[in-house]
Amino acid sequence: MKKRNPETMKEIQEFVEDYFFEYHQSPSMQKVADAIGTSKSTAYYYITEMSQKGMLHYDGKNIETSRIKKSDYKMNRAPVLGSIGCGSPELTEENFEEFVALPVALFGEGDFFVLRTHGHSMIDAGIDEGDMVVVKKQNHANYGDIVVALVGNETTLKTYYPETEKRIVRLHPENANMNDIIVKECSIQGIAKYVIKNL
Repeated sequence: MKKRNPETMKEIQEFVEDYFFEYHQSPSMQKVADAIGTSKSTAYYYITEMSQKGMLHYDGKNIETSRIKKSDYKMNRAPVLGSIGCGSPELTEENFEEFVALPVALFGEGDFFVLRTHGHSMIDAGIDEGDMVVVKKQNHANYGDIVVALVGNETTLKTYYPETEKRIVRLHPENANMNDIIVKECSIQGIAKYVIKNL
């Protein structure tokens, strides 16, 4: 078996760590190959040998070094889905602008998306024009949750108050100068969990 170059092994190790801390994921075998200027198959042989020697761990998909393991740097990738009205309901842009990394240590596990806000209907809840709201994707909510609600073909960010005896849903703006939106039904798109302030 061909002897592997220790310098190349060190180079791979450094590349895998740098890539992980920049992109929050393991590089593909092709990216490793490109980084060291070799073929994908040669990169694979290096990775498997390094895994056998305990220099890193490779499970067939992810490449992990001891430094990455110690970091406990798990991330959720959440798309930024444009803007949502904090006034009258309006269409949310379907095309995402970018992905943002949300540390699991801070935000927890789950399926999240991020919305930019505009309008002033949620100012008493501390959500101002231009803030970013981290939303946990789910189709149900509890009484008093701040939700992304789909009303017809439009979405809005409001506090959710279902009134089952009246068979209505009250979407409440957190602004004393604005009136509730009363609907017979709405579809919950997610629950607002965190606000990232626009400083």
